[in-house]
Amino acid sequence: MSEPPSRAELYQQAFARAVQHRPDIRLHAESGREFLYVAGELLTIPEEVDRVRGKLTQSHIDNERGEDFAGMARLRLPLHHDGIPAIVRLLRTPAQWPGERVPFVQPHHVLVGHGGNMHGNSVQPPKPAPPLPDPSPDAAGDGKGVLVGLADTGISRAAETDHPRRLGGAFVPHEDKVDPAYAHDDVFALEGGHGTFVAGVLRQAAPGVRFDVEKALDPNGLGTEEDFVRALSWFGEHMQVVSLSLGCFTQDDVASEPVRRAVAALPESVVVVASVGNQGTNRPCWPAALPRVLAVAAVAEERDGSHAPACYSNHGHWVDACAVGNRTSTFLRGRWQLEGDPAVETHDGFAYWLGTSFAAPHVAGRIATMVGQGLSALEARDQLLTNAEFHPGYGVFIA
Repeated sequence: MSEPPSRAELYQQAFARAVQHRPDIRLHAESGREFLYVAGELLTIPEEVDRVRGKLTQSHIDNERGEDFAGMARLRLPLHHDGIPAIVRLLRTPAQWPGERVPFVQPHHVLVGHGGNMHGNSVQPPKPAPPLPDPSPDAAGDGKGVLVGLADTGISRAAETDHPRRLGGAFVPHEDKVDPAYAHDDVFALEGGHGTFVAGVLRQAAPGVRFDVEKALDPNGLGTEEDFVRALSWFGEHMQVVSLSLGCFTQDDVASEPVRRAVAALPESVVVVASVGNQGTNRPCWPAALPRVLAVAAVAEERDGSHAPACYSNHGHWVDACAVGNRTSTFLRGRWQLEGDPAVETHDGFAYWLGTSFAAPHVAGRIATMVGQGLSALEARDQLLTNAEFHPGYGVFIA
């Protein structure tokens, strides 16, 4: 008799169903090269549109020009031609362009939140946790005067009233920033509350910091490159640090061009921190793998206070730093219930969760604290990265 699936496996299966229920999203399921993408869409750049459309027409693939974004040209293909990865592979083949330069082309990729995601991982849903003690008065001013940007699922409607000492006065609430959080009734969606948890981790590291949260992910932790670009475009000129607990794998592991452009559009003085993902692989995850971005892996904190590389954390030469990924933080009230799991867990405002999602905002908070002490964000980042590598592929450990 086979063993019943673990809670981590049920969580992963739930993400797969969430994708299946989204008619606009597809999974390229090639083992070790998985990625999510928008159905029927192909991205290129305006300078290449005519060449790409000509080749598509020559290959009997209908197409039309869609609405551009982030300097990218969008081509829409009928869904019966939805072999987007095969079409990209065709267009990237030099033999298709004798005597010509191969044009730029990519799928319209989908990003996921790094509190849990797809393609194999040991990450589980959050577990109920007792409330954290109030912040220490000695640290209350850490990060004061610093503004951090968060692109995530949004923030709980009740964040300030549920967590007045942790999140009160830390952000300006707006209806378009609210995380819907629940799949139905008081049952959480797969990453409902993710943004509220991330905000709490940030404020633990820098209790005086303020943040601006923009929605780049739905409550199941899914968002397109276009959603990501739109979220980053809302960050104001006074932002000093941006913390991103999300990312995507891409076809052939080529950098996401819309993500690259969105990050490049931020002022050069802004430090961008991003989680590296939870698949336990060395595949680059974007935006973390971009040269400008401080990529943060996760370590596990054991009961005796020691630290070891987290088995779920992505890693590699492109990773800059690591921090503890298993943390307790601010959460919502509601129930966690997974299909196939008889257990129902009730949350009352705090949760324990693990993932690279929760290592990144800690590092962002540490940078914000140093900025509040008079350093520029760039100086603070460079100072944090001066120590020796914690473990090959995990970068410098940041306590």
